[in-house]
Amino acid sequence: MNKLTRFLTFTLALGFALAACQPAPPAAAPAVPTATLAPTLTAGPSPTPLPTRDAFLPAEEVPYIAQTGDTLPALARRFNTSVAEIRAANPVIPEVVTTLPPGFPMNIPVYYRSFWGSPFKIMPDSFFIYGPLAIDFDTAAFVAEQPGWLNGYVEYAAGLNRSGADIVDYVAINFSISPRVLLALLEYEAGALSNPALPAARAEFPLGYESFQHRGLYLQLVWAANRLNNGYYAWRTGDLLEFTLADGSLERPDPWLNAATVAFQHFYHRAPLARFRAATGPDGLAATLGTLYGDLWAQDVPHISGSLEQPTFTLPFPLGELWAHTGGPHAGWGTGAPLAALDFAPPDDAEICHTSAAWATAVAAGLVVRTDTGLLVLDLDMDGDERTGWVVFYLHLAAYEKAPLGAVLAQGDRVGHPSCEGGTSTGAHIHIARKYNGEWLAADFALPFVMEGWLPLAGSQPYEGQLTRNGQTVRACVCSDSSTWLRAETPPEGQ
Repeated sequence: MNKLTRFLTFTLALGFALAACQPAPPAAAPAVPTATLAPTLTAGPSPTPLPTRDAFLPAEEVPYIAQTGDTLPALARRFNTSVAEIRAANPVIPEVVTTLPPGFPMNIPVYYRSFWGSPFKIMPDSFFIYGPLAIDFDTAAFVAEQPGWLNGYVEYAAGLNRSGADIVDYVAINFSISPRVLLALLEYEAGALSNPALPAARAEFPLGYESFQHRGLYLQLVWAANRLNNGYYAWRTGDLLEFTLADGSLERPDPWLNAATVAFQHFYHRAPLARFRAATGPDGLAATLGTLYGDLWAQDVPHISGSLEQPTFTLPFPLGELWAHTGGPHAGWGTGAPLAALDFAPPDDAEICHTSAAWATAVAAGLVVRTDTGLLVLDLDMDGDERTGWVVFYLHLAAYEKAPLGAVLAQGDRVGHPSCEGGTSTGAHIHIARKYNGEWLAADFALPFVMEGWLPLAGSQPYEGQLTRNGQTVRACVCSDSSTWLRAETPPEGQ
């Protein structure tokens, strides 16, 4: 029995045993709630002590149980070690592996770094994302049962008058964050579910972020969702390893933590130290989540399996056509992490804002499950719900001749014309990204966004980078010169 067979056999047994575009609304600045209003649920007079972790000797092997979405490169960064050393300590792991199976026991050679933070976990990742565990949650019905000010709240947001629950759902689906998370944050910060009146100190800024570009519930939630995603996905890829707290001290998140927990730590890390500790400790947001939804850890169902593989994708334009690669890995929605999206444009249209005559195409067969200004979501498992399975997300498609809601498309079918619709743009193009079970997937990481064998590589900044295939290189640039061009064609065999 070879290593791969042993690994897959173990994974199966374990499963039985453990049963140049801006895609979003106004950008979220890297800041912190500044209002001084105390959270609705505050730590008691004797707050629960935070757990601690001892130091380790260099290269000491420590036990670790793989969590949903874990990858070897991210674990190596978090434990200050290398992929090679992790493999040496766990020879059962095959040479080719993307995501690790949740629950997989490992030994990791750790090189201790000082200033590790608390190992306390706030919530599971499966409840953080807008994925399968969000399907049975009815935001409007839940809010209607609460006495707080969110029940009855109405605001003009994104072109419509929307109720508080509708605003939460609108932000949740765009950023792919569970509405449970946004409701818990609103309750913790401003008593949205328990306090009948919005506190006067939070009238314009319910989440305490005092930015005049983010007044009102909707834009406060846009800011918060963007900031939470930045922390979640930067931990997922191992790019967020430390931050400076308000008192100037350095904190490095405990490497055993999960992405959702670090997302909340990152959200609050610039708050006054006592507020940071209270919000991220057992008596803070975790207590609010428990009060609202019960024990989430007991309900956790991992949403990313081991050895996840992407379906075979074509390039998002017709066979034989020449397009420009105008944007390397950048945010799928909003700003910052996750760097999930790539941009493509017909060369003659890349620097002109108009509706291109060219057609963007479906990279795989799927069902159109959501459309909005410039936006189209293609559900590859065709179950009609973008919270499950593989989903391909298109942005900047013109309304004219865009594939309609409910359309069933084959691979290569037309989805619409490149344009500047939806967000802001410097020229007609399409922005394309992937999600799996509600989680954005980084374009350049353990499971890269490969189309027709072209492998994306990120640059030093968002939108920079290149595509490579069999020694060929195509750079990403809005300049749309010949170094950015590539032709859609039948990929080399095996790719």
